[in-house]
Amino acid sequence: MTMHVAALEGAPIELKDAEGETDAAEAVAKALGEIETKLNARFDAIETKSADRLDRLEARLNRPGLSAPKADDAPAGDIERKAFTGYLRAGPNGLGAEEKKALSVGVQTAGGYLAPDQFTLDFVRDLTLFSPIRGIADVRNTSSHTVLYPKRTAITNARWQGEAQPTTGSEPAFDQGEIEVKNLATHTDINNQLIDDAVVDIEAEVRLALAEDFGVKEGKAFVSGDGVLEPEGFMTAAGVPVTLNGHASNLSTDQLIAMLYSLAPAYRSAATWVMNGNTLAVIRKLKDSQGNYLWQPGLVAGQPETILGRPVVEAVDMADVGANAFPIALGAFKAAYRIYDRKAMEVKANPFLLMTQDQTRFHAFRRTGAAVVQPAALRKLKMATS
Repeated sequence: MTMHVAALEGAPIELKDAEGETDAAEAVAKALGEIETKLNARFDAIETKSADRLDRLEARLNRPGLSAPKADDAPAGDIERKAFTGYLRAGPNGLGAEEKKALSVGVQTAGGYLAPDQFTLDFVRDLTLFSPIRGIADVRNTSSHTVLYPKRTAITNARWQGEAQPTTGSEPAFDQGEIEVKNLATHTDINNQLIDDAVVDIEAEVRLALAEDFGVKEGKAFVSGDGVLEPEGFMTAAGVPVTLNGHASNLSTDQLIAMLYSLAPAYRSAATWVMNGNTLAVIRKLKDSQGNYLWQPGLVAGQPETILGRPVVEAVDMADVGANAFPIALGAFKAAYRIYDRKAMEVKANPFLLMTQDQTRFHAFRRTGAAVVQPAALRKLKMATS
């Protein structure tokens, strides 16, 4: 009996039975030894070729500009995002040592992990509402602390005359108005660790908060400022004609119409209604004697809504409808109300004043003045006392 075992390479190995020259068991053992030797030789060759290829690849990657990115070179945010995602999927047991290290800064006392900075990048801010008086007033710049402006209070006095009669002399009356620039200022202290460690620009947030605060204070002063420490507001200025509503709580459609037509035509054609949202909601329900709503929406995108054909501006600092209140103003504000800016809002950081407390103080300043220069171009509606 003769058996053949195929070798990996070369001729088959012949196995003979017990009656032959070589015992079958010995022949099989010999064949298997030859196979093992050839397999080891082939594995050694593959390993040599692989090592040579890896050496060449590593040499290529080590050339300038071709370095492969390493795990340590990954942006911190990418590592944190990966770790946080893994934590959400598998919990803390699913995190490796490097991932746990990336989130160790955010470990909470309850045992959880804070989201990485990309999840908490934006500040949550309260909505800040402003009275948009700058948009309808006459805004100018000045380099002085006080602005003097001439104003005419009367015209000349011409008279009809007969033939050969001499003319009568007269002089126009002039006066001088004054707008004093007021100063608005504050400061705030910020911990230096917050400035250094914040993932957002905390200084920019401070400046934004100051700008919003100044905008709110300024807008309110333009409406109801006393003219002493604040700019003069158009609702508190002397000499602005008043239209009486005739009722303490219900707006009168007829009086709104009378208010509009009490303005001179030149001012009426450029007039703007000013009121807050609560008053505007009341007016939207009012109708004239023909059943038409006084309020009309803007027909073209970007155009304001109108009341009796004139645009309306919503100012949050105007009073609500109520007894003895002044909830509505109307007028040609470009002619009636003037704002002078001496200095735009300026923020200065002082890192030395509170250095021992590890804080930086931010000082903010704004210099602006305002006043009514033409009361005849304005009207305000007064509710009845009761």
